[in-house]
Amino acid sequence: MALDEATAAFLAQAAEGGGKTLHEMTPTEARLMNESFIDLYGPGPEMDSVENLKVAGADGHDIDVRVLTPSSEPRGVLVYFHGGGWVVGNPDQFDTLARKIAIETGCVVVLPDYRLAPEHVYPAAADDAWDVLQWSASRFDAGLPLMVGGDSSGGNLAAVVAQRAVRENGPRVALQVLVYPVTDHDFDSASYQDASNQLMLDRTAMIWFWDLYTPEAGVRTNWDVSPLHGDVTGVAPAVILLAEHDVLRDEGQKYADKLDAAGIPVELKVFDGQMHGFFQFVNILPGAQDGISYVANAVRAHLDTVSA
Repeated sequence: MALDEATAAFLAQAAEGGGKTLHEMTPTEARLMNESFIDLYGPGPEMDSVENLKVAGADGHDIDVRVLTPSSEPRGVLVYFHGGGWVVGNPDQFDTLARKIAIETGCVVVLPDYRLAPEHVYPAAADDAWDVLQWSASRFDAGLPLMVGGDSSGGNLAAVVAQRAVRENGPRVALQVLVYPVTDHDFDSASYQDASNQLMLDRTAMIWFWDLYTPEAGVRTNWDVSPLHGDVTGVAPAVILLAEHDVLRDEGQKYADKLDAAGIPVELKVFDGQMHGFFQFVNILPGAQDGISYVANAVRAHLDTVSA
């Protein structure tokens, strides 16, 4: 299926502006480009409370987290790791998305500002994700279901901590929400090679991200880098959202298949006509709301079964 009209128009408008492609930018330039989208997203829904806190990392550094609480009686806690190839992104850029998720799920959303590459290469982001998960489990100890989620590289971190929680007998994760997650480092898959998928994120840009996050290529087969290579026995049920026009589509499908083969309940939907990144383009691409509604409905349905 062709890209939907709104996405095609958005990409055409972006192309008119010229400029460098992502892999030609420095990390600083890429981060500034991402900052430019904040005004386009607009403000998100009002919260009952918003807290900007610091979590102590295991190695002594502080991790900034934003805690968005939609009401006085939340139904659960979702630790949401933002995307950006482990190189770009911060809570401000994902604030509108996180607020919408909080309102539509009725859950507290914890939005970590984990360390980014190349200043902090693997395993910094994965370690920060684990530290924030453990902090969230202790902070919200009133019996609220604890979930993890994220998009792209954030989906990678969510899958990693879901596995680690089982490996290390850590906090019980009730659900993992994986939005077009990075699960492998195979740049020669069919979706990586498909010309129709070389859009805002393309094969070259993903290689650029991987080289910055894992300059030592030998670590890429580690389970906490490529969770497709890990043991998924006993991990949390998964809700997986994929985009049709995405270099990461095949590895997302493979991860869903691996979970299913291990007996893990999986709910999967491929959004036709959508590109990688559409989920975060709140108030810019209409498909974003469709993706958020899919995730929110799945989370609420899961919480209904937990509380029944």
